[in-house]
Formats: sequence, structure tokens, C-alpha cells
Amino acid sequence: MLNLARRQQIAIGLALTLLMLLTRSHHWAGIHSLPDASWAIFFLLGVYVRALWVVPALIAASVAIDYAAITWGGVSDFCVSPAYWLLIPAYLALFAGGRFYARGHRLSLLGLARLIGVALAVVAVAELLTSGGFYFFSGRFAEPTLAGFVPRLEQYFPHMLGTFMLYLGAAAAVHVALAAAAFRRDDGPRTLMGAHCER
Repeated sequence: MLNLARRQQIAIGLALTLLMLLTRSHHWAGIHSLPDASWAIFFLLGVYVRALWVVPALIAASVAIDYAAITWGGVSDFCVSPAYWLLIPAYLALFAGGRFYARGHRLSLLGLARLIGVALAVVAVAELLTSGGFYFFSGRFAEPTLAGFVPRLEQYFPHMLGTFMLYLGAAAAVHVALAAAAFRRDDGPRTLMGAHCER
């Protein structure tokens, strides 16, 4: 289990909020913007931040960013439909996945395999909720069928998974670097993140 100091959790929460502002605002930031990190942000919140109130706060922030993009940024409201609210259970699933991973966190190859497995599972759930929800419940498709949904899943899921893994990989690299620095500083196996390295 990760045991971060409150100060560390606040710093990580602020960094993730800033990342959301920088990447979700791609709606109006232009072609050189970073891909949306929202899915990775909610997963990482589950891993690092203990306070539950940050989840509804960031969900509200994501809605506010989308509202601003549509209202003042000239972004199409095509994706805003009754299915838009399925983002909430998708974000909650990502957060829960992060929490689940954090309970058994280890800096080891087995820990890395566990991280990848949990990440794949929760991204699949989030994709089914968001893409499936949009396809079946948005009202944008005249006769949605499972056969019609599968090609959409094949089209959009690899991109969402790739973006998620890009941010998760960057976060893991930072985590390992900080843990290694703490290991050298403390001259022992205890890491900055409160877990133990497995030798």
C-alpha cells in the first residue's frame, strides 16, 4: 500500500489537476496540444490520493472545461448527449482501479505486471462505458446494434489505450526515479512512496 504524506498527496493532486487543464483544454488549444489525459488522471488519483472529495471535484472540473470549450471555444456539442453522463461511472472505474492497484503496489516485475493488468482491465471498462454508452444511448445512431458497435470499438479503443498507457508509463517512470533517489538517500529498501523494494 502506498503511504504518502498529506503534502505529497496535495502536490500530486495539484499536478494532476494542472495536467487535466492542459490536456483536456485541447478542445481549443490547437493541433500541437497533448492528448487528453483524463483517464490516466483518474487512475493516478486512485493510486496516490486518499481524499475521496478529489474525485467529484475533478469530475466537475472536466464538465466545466467541456462546457467552456463548447460555449466559448467553438467546439461541437455532438458528443454531449444523455450518454455524456456515463463518463462519471467510467471515471469512477478508473479511480477504483487505481485504488485496487495501490493496495498491492510493489516495485518489482510482478508489481509491473499487476499494474499493466489492472490498467488494461479498467481501460476496457471505461471504453465500454463511454464508447458503448455513446453508441447505444446518445440517440446519434438510428439503429445501434452489437455488430455495429464492434468496428467502432476496434477504431477507438487502441487510441484510448495508447494515450492512457503513455501517461501511465510517464507517471511510472517518475515514480521509479523518485523511489530510486529515496533508496540512495536512505541507503535502504524503503522508498519515498512508502512501499518496499523487492530484491
